[in-house]
Amino acid sequence: MTLLKHRPSFKLWVGVLAIGVVVGIVGTGNVLLNGHSAVYNVTREIPWGILIATYVFLVVSSTGLCLVSSLGHVFGIEKFDFIGKRAIILAILTLLCGFGAIGMELTHPIRMGLYTIISPNFSSPIWWMGTLYGLYLVLLCAELFFLMKGMHKGAFAMGMIGFIAAITAHSNLGAVFGLLEARPYWHGSFLPIYFIVSALVSGGAIVSMIVYFNHKTTGEPMPQKYEDFMGTLGKLQALFLLILVFFVVWKIIPGLYGHPPEKYEATVAVLSGPLAFNFWFFEVLLGLAIPVILLLNKKTRTPYGVMMAGLSSTVGIFFMRYDLVIAGQLVSMREGTADLVGGLLQYSPSVTEIAIVIGAISTCLLLYTIAERLLPLESDH
Repeated sequence: MTLLKHRPSFKLWVGVLAIGVVVGIVGTGNVLLNGHSAVYNVTREIPWGILIATYVFLVVSSTGLCLVSSLGHVFGIEKFDFIGKRAIILAILTLLCGFGAIGMELTHPIRMGLYTIISPNFSSPIWWMGTLYGLYLVLLCAELFFLMKGMHKGAFAMGMIGFIAAITAHSNLGAVFGLLEARPYWHGSFLPIYFIVSALVSGGAIVSMIVYFNHKTTGEPMPQKYEDFMGTLGKLQALFLLILVFFVVWKIIPGLYGHPPEKYEATVAVLSGPLAFNFWFFEVLLGLAIPVILLLNKKTRTPYGVMMAGLSSTVGIFFMRYDLVIAGQLVSMREGTADLVGGLLQYSPSVTEIAIVIGAISTCLLLYTIAERLLPLESDH
């Protein structure tokens, strides 16, 4: 497969990504020169902003890519064999760029990494998050090494261990939110499972775009085996999305039933408050409804339709992450807060925060594009 290597659109694609990387560098420089408090819109009341949401989005995507890739060389579904190298490379890149996003959120990321090693807190979900994702990254790199060398037994072993590590690390990420009893909107055992289901949707969506843009836009007909793969992936994506719809509904019902304090106000903020447009347009329409309609209809479950469903759901899932992170903080934990609007706190990302998000995603895509151009990623099956 080639990724528009000899076409003007390839140069345009690389140029756009390069601009995005420069935007991210400028944003990062602004933070380093002026400090977090001067350029970020996070506050003592809402300490987690869009950079945390971007971190969650990227590491969820990494987990999803790992899970989807494992269907081939781990679970023996031959149609998925050819996507293994590409999915693992992109899983590594999304994870690293996710680390970069959260690193820019932290005031002293190097100090945090140091004390994670010399002063571990085994009761902290965030310590476990860093440790498990670090282990997961090592396993991904080992799995990629074996795949690139054609060592299928090693790839199988690393893939199986990596699959377990991905599930463990990702469920722990959900626990970082779910174990916060002081934030009723997040609290509970729901989020670890919800994160894993949504990871499958993210991974499948990204894989559909990889396959489509590596074939269809080259001007050459897509080989039949890849068309068959897209059809199978579309059916799986429809299943994953319908399960996710079920989870979204049951995420809302407990927040409304009985008007539980603070959880109810946060849920209403999502359904009809400051996050309502994000929820109904991006999450429900783009993230769920349009992809499900495209994938359940046999006439639109073509390679192009599967790709469009993947693109639509990826955009929607980014806003799912953002809304989840922000909604849990809109209800003040402190009495007498002066800056409430309609009983809720307010947050919108600053230009610098948005610039760093653009930079993180652009860097990930640009590095993958370079890997696609330079590395032998064709399946040897």
